[in-house]
Amino acid sequence: VFGPVFRRGRADSIRVAENIGGRILEVGVGTGISLPGYSRDSRLYGVDISEPMLAKARRRVRALGLDNVEAIEVMDAENLQFPDASFDVIVAQYLITSVPNPEKALDEFARVVRPGGEIVIATRVGAEKGMRKTIEKTLMPVTTRLGFRTDFPWERYTDWAARTPSVKLIERRALPPLGHFSLVRFEKLADA
Repeated sequence: VFGPVFRRGRADSIRVAENIGGRILEVGVGTGISLPGYSRDSRLYGVDISEPMLAKARRRVRALGLDNVEAIEVMDAENLQFPDASFDVIVAQYLITSVPNPEKALDEFARVVRPGGEIVIATRVGAEKGMRKTIEKTLMPVTTRLGFRTDFPWERYTDWAARTPSVKLIERRALPPLGHFSLVRFEKLADA
């Protein structure tokens, strides 16, 4: 249903991640829909909280012969079971607005990415004003029950970055078709 809407964010996330290279952790990998989009030179790890979704991801990996996928594991975005500085890039596509504690997940991303690495997020950003903001606030009780937030202000990202001295916001770019989603990038500072 959401495939065409999310396609550009997935493609842009993958492109940015591959420009950095190395070990890439995709948090919220789900059914693995984005895994075939990575080059075979990428070293991929995927985690998700849903075992049924990961079963589909594993089938996809086997069916497509994606031998660059090194692991697919059940894991909570808010409690990643990896040592500090384990990955060169963390990718989270359309995940942040669906986890119970987004800032805790962001803290985990910052912990497991290496200094000089990046956190790459395709995300929903709430409207800052106008009718769209009013609609998002009105729909929030319904969308929250469905597992995501429509009213997720940009300030949550900037406030988190301000409280997290080990990261620096390096990009926020609106994604087509209507700019309701953004590509957001944070760099883990080398002296962190």
